[in-house]
Amino acid sequence: MASPADAEGERLQKVLARAGIGSRRACEDLIADERVTVNGVVAELGNRVNPDVDVVEIDGALIPVRPDAVYYLLNKPAGVVTTADDPQGRATVVELLPAEPRVFPVGRLDYETEGLLLLTNDGELTHRLTHPSFGIEKEYLAAVEGNPSRGSLRMLREGVELDDGVTSPAQASMESPGLVKLTIHEGRNRQVRRMCDAIGHPVKRLVRTRIGPVTDRQLKPGHWRELSPEEVRSLAEAVGAAEPDEAKAESSETGDGRA
Repeated sequence: MASPADAEGERLQKVLARAGIGSRRACEDLIADERVTVNGVVAELGNRVNPDVDVVEIDGALIPVRPDAVYYLLNKPAGVVTTADDPQGRATVVELLPAEPRVFPVGRLDYETEGLLLLTNDGELTHRLTHPSFGIEKEYLAAVEGNPSRGSLRMLREGVELDDGVTSPAQASMESPGLVKLTIHEGRNRQVRRMCDAIGHPVKRLVRTRIGPVTDRQLKPGHWRELSPEEVRSLAEAVGAAEPDEAKAESSETGDGRA
């Protein structure tokens, strides 16, 4: 990655203004107040950046600045694979979206799980949304067998023992008979289904209803839309904390398994 002092690239205030942060003058003020960093280095007026590779932050919050970046929200139906290509020839989420520009799913939902899925070509935001160190919340509605007791819900809130360890505390509540709302910030493989199995109430249907600050109750299964600039910024702010050094060595693939 380039440093803020590199002569090539675009002026930083222009890049920030194009990203919707404010007027160029307002962006210059942010830079002058030392609130902007590029690749972790405090920026200065006159710095140039390469929006394709440089990581720009304001007050520690990631600012998506790639001019060609796209951000899609898909309501994934059951029976679709969360991948760009499937050797078995099954339908994939990418096939439900425009062919260009090429995008990739942010995390995974398993074959039968429905609900909201982000797809983008923004690698930095994808990394932060899927990496376990950032702990982005995912909310699900699970139709389960039977009616979990208060004690069972308390187990979900406090953590349940799975074969790969105890889960982190979750938010869990009964929405109606047989319908559990569960919010987690981990991303283990088929985690929600396994948590419900562990308390004796297997999942019959599972729908993801929220990713961090992003939700949409009007989006129909199989349909998609572009995120608004405000939604993109809210996602970036949700994962804006600097990544711990010890977490950088971990693979982002461990961060958002199939629900």
